[in-house]
Amino acid sequence: MRIALFATCIADTMFPQAPQATVTLLERLGHEVVFPEGQVCCGQMHANTGYFKQGAKLIRNHVDTFEPVLDGEWDAIVVPSGSCTGATRHEQALVAEHVGDHDLAKRADAVAERTYDLSELLVDVLGLTDVGAYFPHRVTYHPTCHSMRIAKVGDRPYTLLRAVEGIDLVDLPDADVCCGFGGTFSMKNHEVSTAMLTDKVSHVKATKAEILCAGDYSCLMHIGGGLSRLNSGVRIMHLAEILASTKDAPFIGNVAFQADVEVAR
Repeated sequence: MRIALFATCIADTMFPQAPQATVTLLERLGHEVVFPEGQVCCGQMHANTGYFKQGAKLIRNHVDTFEPVLDGEWDAIVVPSGSCTGATRHEQALVAEHVGDHDLAKRADAVAERTYDLSELLVDVLGLTDVGAYFPHRVTYHPTCHSMRIAKVGDRPYTLLRAVEGIDLVDLPDADVCCGFGGTFSMKNHEVSTAMLTDKVSHVKATKAEILCAGDYSCLMHIGGGLSRLNSGVRIMHLAEILASTKDAPFIGNVAFQADVEVAR
């Protein structure tokens, strides 16, 4: 398959290892991954805070950038984020309708139908549950709110993780409870957010996991910050990073970081 990658804002600017791992994984599985250079934000942040007019401009750019999927240039669009997948499906057309651009709403819906969270692409489109990964570590998985309730990825990430060779996958207590991030919620309601984060961090620590895994680096950033402040020793990793790792080629992460390591050696 020829697959277009929507990297997402937070991954592009702060956590490039997620889209890098997505490319590594899909290419190892024999697929071609392309990166449409016109991509920017999908408009989720603007939609969530009521800036529909500004968000519509970003949505128009997103649709223009990824619309070639409808003409067969690519077979699918993959997103290493349940949050941005959900926004593409459930917010873009609504925002376009709100500003009166009905044509854009139809186009957004059409593009959204070919857009998949990474776990959906692997399980539903490629028909895979075992991607040949090897990751000999104790891992717990946090199913983020948007991936569960908006993108509705269900148990696909669990299915993929259970098939990873060497992994010790442990259940996270109250896994379906929000971590407290919620984008601007964590800033506008910081006291409530901090209380929710405290509970989530406590549950992660109770698993005695080495790694906290999720399908969204936004939530991983939030929980990882809490874990770091407690010097817990728990690392955060995106689902794609674990699935991209093999015995012969463990996924290291940010290529810029890798280059620095090689220079240091």
